[in-house]
Amino acid sequence: MANANVRVRFCPSPTGNPHVGLVRTALFNWAFARHNEGTLVFRIEDTDAARDSEESYNQLLDSMRWLGFDWDEGPEIGGPHAPYRQSQRMDIYKDVAQKLLDAGHAYPCYCSTEELDSRREAARAAGKPSGYDGHCRDLTDEQKAAYVAEGRTPIVRFRMPDEAITFTDLVRGEITYLPENVPDYGIVRANGAPLYTLVNPVDDALMEITHVLRGEDLLSSTPRQIALYKALIELGMAKETPAFGHLPYVMGEGNKKLSKRDPESSLNLYRERGFLPEGLLNYLSLLGWSLSADRDIFSIDEMVAAFDVTDVNPNPARFDLKKCEAINADHIRLLDVKDFTERCAPWLRAPFAPWAPENFDEAKWQAIAPYAQSRMKVLSEITDNVDFLFLPEPAVDEASWTKAMKEGSDALLRTAREKLDAADWSSPESLKEAVLAAGEEHGLKLGKAQAPVRVAVTGRTVGLPLFESLQILGKEKTLARVDAALERLAA
Repeated sequence: MANANVRVRFCPSPTGNPHVGLVRTALFNWAFARHNEGTLVFRIEDTDAARDSEESYNQLLDSMRWLGFDWDEGPEIGGPHAPYRQSQRMDIYKDVAQKLLDAGHAYPCYCSTEELDSRREAARAAGKPSGYDGHCRDLTDEQKAAYVAEGRTPIVRFRMPDEAITFTDLVRGEITYLPENVPDYGIVRANGAPLYTLVNPVDDALMEITHVLRGEDLLSSTPRQIALYKALIELGMAKETPAFGHLPYVMGEGNKKLSKRDPESSLNLYRERGFLPEGLLNYLSLLGWSLSADRDIFSIDEMVAAFDVTDVNPNPARFDLKKCEAINADHIRLLDVKDFTERCAPWLRAPFAPWAPENFDEAKWQAIAPYAQSRMKVLSEITDNVDFLFLPEPAVDEASWTKAMKEGSDALLRTAREKLDAADWSSPESLKEAVLAAGEEHGLKLGKAQAPVRVAVTGRTVGLPLFESLQILGKEKTLARVDAALERLAA
């Protein structure tokens, strides 16, 4: 049953290219919101001025649109909790930090980095937890004044409760953190800049987020956020603590966590190669979730109808590029031909197409498209598959030429030319019979006989169905290319 009170958020930082792990998080949040007829809040976490960029921000919005994600509150559409960029909410964080200080939920910490490092080393040597030791937790006014007189500027630390924190993770079940493993933590830098540890839960509280679905790498910060929520509820700034669900790691090569530096992690790479958004999202959904045990291919609407975050598998999911391509190929085949031809359009123009624009023939493209559609994994493959139709001469792949043009290929090509010249060009079947007959005269089966013809006409040993390709190219050009191949062989 749908729960319209569900409010989830997707809150990326605008740094570099969007990453497929980030897309998987966006997908699960979006599907959860849509399944429950709830609200998706799109929020931009751009407080790191050194790493954030406007270019990345615009790229994030463009990527969300390309993937087909819509949002109910956020950039460009606003909402009751605007602004939705953290860089525009600094006064809010300053106000919250002051209220936490005034109520005793936070305190100034004057420890220097050197002092902290020294005490951590000593704790490790003594076999004790090496987190913050509470040194500034209960300073007197005189002690604080002395530190200020030394010229020290404090950070603000949140005061963690001296008790275990237990919560039920929607993916992992019940989890308990003991107080010695979750020490007091910084929420505001010495220069007054708020830290992620403050801004992220404060925004979730003020935006009334009910479910936080995020990566497993953030699991260890959850007890700190739960304690902060409790303080915000006490101060009347939050209504409730959200439910948390931590999504499994996405692993790359060698079972290491897929990082931004891994080439296969960049969303832009998939767009440039011509993955369909629905193919890519279908595959990413399988990294931790499945529609059913025996079905890998489904639409985004089917996913939304079935998605429940409690069905997500907590174990790490391995990113498999070959499976991703195979699922995308299935989605390409599911398109109607008109949709397929329209989606291929960018790869049939500059800068991808190697032919002159005036040599592109729309009728030939429409005729070849159905044969291409059933053989492609990604849309960018269309350029190499159909270039023989629009280039004045085929772009000959030299390895293919060497492989196909064996001893006796010239004699075979001369026979094939005679038979093709006499064939009925209104039917691909007639062209197949012509090449088959040529092969029989030279003691070759069709596979061996057609290889030199394919390379002579298309430049490659593999490609679209040969006889349909010859028919679409036309008799005159086909025979001219066979003649050019014979000239090359003679030379």
